[in-house]
Amino acid sequence: MAYVEGFVLAVPRDKKDAYRAMAAKTWQVFKEFGAVRQVECWSDDVPNGQVTDFRRAVQGRADDDVVFSWVEYPSKEVRDAANQKLMEDPRMEDIVREPPFDGKRMILGGFAPILDERT
Repeated sequence: MAYVEGFVLAVPRDKKDAYRAMAAKTWQVFKEFGAVRQVECWSDDVPNGQVTDFRRAVQGRADDDVVFSWVEYPSKEVRDAANQKLMEDPRMEDIVREPPFDGKRMILGGFAPILDERT
């Protein structure tokens, strides 16, 4: 079963195009290192919760939108190897030199799927 690395982050609304361009560039590198899928989702219907919510989780500001994304790998081992290569690849340094978001407010983690239903 695949392995998923997920991300939630706040991106200023006026940097949506820059974020999209950055995501397209990262996909080229992720794919080269074994990723099989990358999905980037821009918030559309993200309600405020009573206790917590996506916006609060990333300390979203009034001019931010929330991005929910994931990169899928064939296995955790492929993801781990890819992450090591990504840290050493000079292309990634160029891509993230001036990211269109505050990386300190990003949440990320690796996940082992327990259910994957499709129609």
